[in-house]
Amino acid sequence: MRSHYYVPVALAAGLLIFWGLFWRSGPQPLVVYCAHDSIYSESILREFERQSGIPVAIRFDTEATKSLGLVELLVKEKDAPRCDLFWNNELLGTLRLADCGLLEPYKGSGYARIPGGFKDPDGRWTGFAARLRVCIFNTDAVEKPDGMQSTPGDLSRWAIAKPLYGTTLTHYSVLWQKWGPEKTKAWHQQWRVGGVRELNGNAAVKDAVAAGVCVAGFTDTDDFFEARDEGKPVAMRPLRLEGGETICIPNTVGLIHGSRRMADARKLADFLLSANTELALARSRSRQIPLGTLPPETLLPQEVLELKHWAESAIPLNRLGTAHAECLAWLKSEYLR
Repeated sequence: MRSHYYVPVALAAGLLIFWGLFWRSGPQPLVVYCAHDSIYSESILREFERQSGIPVAIRFDTEATKSLGLVELLVKEKDAPRCDLFWNNELLGTLRLADCGLLEPYKGSGYARIPGGFKDPDGRWTGFAARLRVCIFNTDAVEKPDGMQSTPGDLSRWAIAKPLYGTTLTHYSVLWQKWGPEKTKAWHQQWRVGGVRELNGNAAVKDAVAAGVCVAGFTDTDDFFEARDEGKPVAMRPLRLEGGETICIPNTVGLIHGSRRMADARKLADFLLSANTELALARSRSRQIPLGTLPPETLLPQEVLELKHWAESAIPLNRLGTAHAECLAWLKSEYLR
């Protein structure tokens, strides 16, 4: 009886081992860490999957500090990378990864169509589909804020996100590079003493202004459009520096050094940096600004055309690394005592 059952059991075990090896040897997914909002990014990544036949596994992170969380994870995984491509929704974290040697240089077709001010000269990262830093204001409370060059009345009715991460940190890093440490610190101190409300993220700034809790604040174009689409009494204008420059913050693509799927990662990089992807993001509710060359017959939404005009005055961000490191060290000493 023992031998009668032994053969089927052994055969079943062998089949299980076979199927395990079969599935393990099948196509492995391209792993993407993505800090851009899933409502906009996932459909684009799935379209790449459909067109290319390359399976994609996506890791998103939490809303408030999603870029920071994914950057920290990539640094942690440096010696045994799990990610193949990082789609960041800002620049500073990408600069940090490049400085740590985590990004693989690549200058493909997508890299070629993006202007020099929005990409790394060595090809370690490339920007696309940008947002602008803007002043958002409540039209029931004020016709137009004075802006950041003069004192705009009651600072306690203004809002800004805490500048330790995200695009507000980029905002501060640009000021550090443009003005130098002393003027940036003086400006920061003026606003804090005046009672500016420091909130947990750009979305919170948008909500405070939309609700009339604050009359104005600093945020990004995508947050402004979200409030306006909900029918809130808001308007915006671009944040401009003394020379008229705007702050235009791109999404970025970086290939992870040590990826075992580098050929597929390069295909996805070119897909994300294509005119079609930039147009899809421009026509989405976030109205992201195309940075690369577009076919002459391209029709952009009127709102995006205006943003694109403002972005033409953008200050270059591809040399922001040193200013970012110095500014962040100072901000940590201010906020994390």
